[in-house]
Amino acid sequence: MANKVDIHYCTGCRWLLRAAWMAQELLTTFEGELDSLTLHPGTGGIFEVWVNDHRVWSRKEEGGFPEIKVLKQRVRDQIDPERDLGHSDR
Repeated sequence: MANKVDIHYCTGCRWLLRAAWMAQELLTTFEGELDSLTLHPGTGGIFEVWVNDHRVWSRKEEGGFPEIKVLKQRVRDQIDPERDLGHSDR
């Protein structure tokens, strides 16, 4: 299965750097497991992360931004639930 991550972020809120940093972290952690990671500029305060068309984070629903450890766990749960993330799982 081709694994893809989509990060939707608000340009008006200046969240590109946050989105890019999270993208970098995910690409490094899941090297060889992700076929694509796409940043999608948007508006209206959006910050959402989708894995294989399943939303794993919504700033509006969760009340903020994910800690990178939590985001990695949620991405892992979608693409390889058996995988040990090492220090990110502790």
